[in-house]
Amino acid sequence: MNRFFRAAGIAALLAGGLGSVGCAHKSGCGAGGCGAGGGSGVSCDDRYRNWVDISWPDRYNYAARQAVVAPFAQQAANGHFLDQTLWNFYFEPGTDRLTPGGMEKLDALARETPAPDPRIYIQAAHDIPVTMENLDKVAAARNDLNGRRAVAIKRYLATEFGPPVEYEVYVHDAPVPGINALFAGNAFRGQAAGYRGGLTAGAANITSVGGGASGPPPGTGGNTTVNVANPPGAPGP
Repeated sequence: MNRFFRAAGIAALLAGGLGSVGCAHKSGCGAGGCGAGGGSGVSCDDRYRNWVDISWPDRYNYAARQAVVAPFAQQAANGHFLDQTLWNFYFEPGTDRLTPGGMEKLDALARETPAPDPRIYIQAAHDIPVTMENLDKVAAARNDLNGRRAVAIKRYLATEFGPPVEYEVYVHDAPVPGINALFAGNAFRGQAAGYRGGLTAGAANITSVGGGASGPPPGTGGNTTVNVANPPGAPGP
C-alpha cells in the first residue's frame, strides 16, 4: 500500500511540474492549451522537450564513436607524413642530386589520386658527418644542403605531367621507419609454401597449407618440426 501511495505522489508531482515549467519554443497549443489552465501559448510537445533529451542516444553514440576513431586518425596522419618524406638516401650523399630512387619517389607522390598532396617533407641532412674539424660549421652546412635539396625537389616536380602544383617543402628530423630484415626476408622466402602457423613454446609443428599445385618444396614433406628455444625466464613446454 505504501508503495502505491508513493508512486501516486511522484506522478502528481511530475504532473504539476510539467504544467508549470516554461518551454524552449513558443508555439500555439491549440484549443484548450496544455495543462489545466489552457491558453498558455506552449504545446505539450514543447514541454516534453524541456524534460527529455530527444537526441538520446544518438548524440552520445557520436561522441563515443569519435573517441574511438580519433587515435586511428592520428595514426593515419603519421603514416601519411612519413610517406610524403624524402629521406637522406634519396639523394647522393652530401649533395642535392636526386638518386633514381628519389626520382621514382617523387613520381609516385605526383601521381597520387584524386590529387597530389602539395606538402612534401625532407629529412634533415645527416649525411654530412660531424667531425672535430667541422663542429662550428656542420650546422650551417646542413641547413644549406637542406635548402638546396628543397629547390631540387621543386625543380623536378615542375616536370611532372598535368596542371602545375605549388609544392611546399618542409624539413623534419623524424627517425627513418623500418622493419627487421630477417623477419621480412623469411616471410618473402616462405610465401611459396603458403600459410604457416601453429608455433608454440618448445617445439612447433608447422603445416603447409595451400602453396603450389606441386605440393611442398622438395625435401620438406608435408610437416616440418622447428625447435624454438625458450627465452630466459619463460616457462617450459
